[in-house]
Amino acid sequence: MDLTFGPIDADNHYYETLDACTRYLEPAFRDRGVQAVQQGRHQLLLAGGRAFRFIPNPTFDPIIVPGCLDVMFRGQVPEGVDPRRLTQVEPLKPEYQDRDVRIRVMDEQGLEAALLFPTLGCGVEQALRFDIPATMATLRAFNRWLEDDYLIEHGARLVHIRPAPVPAGGGAGRSLGDAAHDPVWARLAEASIPVAFHLGDSGYTFISAAWGGSDTFEPFRNVDAFSKLVVSDRAIHDTIGSLIVHGVFTRHPALRVASIENGSDWVHLLGKRLVKQANQTPWVFPDHPLDVLQRHVWVTPYYEEDLHKLVDTIGLERVLFGSDWPHGEGLAHPTDFAKELQAFSDEDVRRIMRDNCLDLLGAGA
Repeated sequence: MDLTFGPIDADNHYYETLDACTRYLEPAFRDRGVQAVQQGRHQLLLAGGRAFRFIPNPTFDPIIVPGCLDVMFRGQVPEGVDPRRLTQVEPLKPEYQDRDVRIRVMDEQGLEAALLFPTLGCGVEQALRFDIPATMATLRAFNRWLEDDYLIEHGARLVHIRPAPVPAGGGAGRSLGDAAHDPVWARLAEASIPVAFHLGDSGYTFISAAWGGSDTFEPFRNVDAFSKLVVSDRAIHDTIGSLIVHGVFTRHPALRVASIENGSDWVHLLGKRLVKQANQTPWVFPDHPLDVLQRHVWVTPYYEEDLHKLVDTIGLERVLFGSDWPHGEGLAHPTDFAKELQAFSDEDVRRIMRDNCLDLLGAGA
């Protein structure tokens, strides 16, 4: 498909340098935050003094080849081929960490712009959840590293928040929709800064642990099939549900949020459950929950999913294109996402591949 416009990829990634969490970490938290340690010839990370295995190799060298797992996620693994044999690795490339090289590569890929998300950073909060001061210190350090290595003149256009309950101390949690967080939502709404909830370690392995499964989220090693089955997209389902049921969008009608790399199968299920709940407890919902979902939530589906079902649930204007590049489970070439849109009109393809992301960012088409 020939594109006559510059696509905007709403799900791109960088690979962090080894000092991403430590370069600016305050000395008082050196032993409580994230630490890089040498073990023989290998670099390991600790979080709160415990092994942090969210990423098997924190140097990212070698690293998985972009898109090499495509056939597995499409369910097209050739007969007799072990899916574990599909993984390919390569030396770390400059464009995975250097922003200037990355921009040149984006030009070669035909992308006008991209939203860049962490890789290792998506697991830090869960690893430090029992030490809230250390969590905050580590995230401050990470954001200062990001200013050095990625943010251009600090012109951030998006805030990334983990799709998970907020740790409240003592092992307790609190809903993202709790009124205690209204000052944050209010500032974001006033500044017209949207929020992205990207897939990461949301702490939901407690569900599989209750069934005797693994209680550790290690997405790139020792896949626990049962854990994947029972956890699946539950975290983003509950996150968006908490915002709607607990009235965040009613109190902050200008707030916009996006689900990134959580797939889209959960959207129809959440909408169905919200409508049923609104019928049972209408006093909880001053606005129809499906209308709220359609007004405030943007979604990047997995390319192999039923995109028409998603459009029917939240509307074409809320569907985003995301490639997950350069991760192995994403697309080898970001704009290949357009091949999944051949049943859509040219105008609709432009909306999904570009204009909807501009609307999310408040930039207009």
